[in-house]
Amino acid sequence: AGDAERAVQQQRYMKSRLPFCGVPMPALRRIVRSALGAHPIADQRDLTTTVLALWDGAGHREDWYAALAVLQAPRHRVWRDLTLLPLYDHLVVTGHWWDVVDDLATHALGELLALEPEGVGALMRQWAVDDDLWRRRAALVCQVGAKADTDVGLLEDVVLVTLDDPDFFVRKGIGWALRAYAHTDPEWVRAFVAAHGDRMSPLSLREATKHL
Repeated sequence: AGDAERAVQQQRYMKSRLPFCGVPMPALRRIVRSALGAHPIADQRDLTTTVLALWDGAGHREDWYAALAVLQAPRHRVWRDLTLLPLYDHLVVTGHWWDVVDDLATHALGELLALEPEGVGALMRQWAVDDDLWRRRAALVCQVGAKADTDVGLLEDVVLVTLDDPDFFVRKGIGWALRAYAHTDPEWVRAFVAAHGDRMSPLSLREATKHL
């Protein structure tokens, strides 16, 4: 299903150490669905083993994307619980780039946060001050898409402790998280910016207020 020319362009754009096959995401998802139909996952242990085999044994970046598609397949939702947090952490830390970390954060972690708000919320507060950049990024953007179900206290906490972070991806994440919530509660975001805008980087401020 690959396209050699597309693969070169993708690797250049993503600055990936892994080469690409050049498979578009819709085609990749169809391939994964077909594979899961032919070889169904038996249980949570099988799910973890399969995801890690694809991820840790990856020869191309699409192997990572396939691992995430397997993990997030609707049929596997019953197994996505707190016991998978070590797996999620491994994927975030070893993925260490925005495409896979943002996917994990906004889907897998966001789903688990909705199911287990206290435990996962506490972990996200820890990640927000972690030495690892991508844990911090994940903590910031895990509620993007939550809309009215956003835990505003958690959002405020993880943003406040990262406001002085100099990293581009953290600053971008701050802006994205606030911009996403502004679609639901623009007045809250306006008030937050009014109170803390003097500490926000120009990037975070610009992103946060983009649609206000």
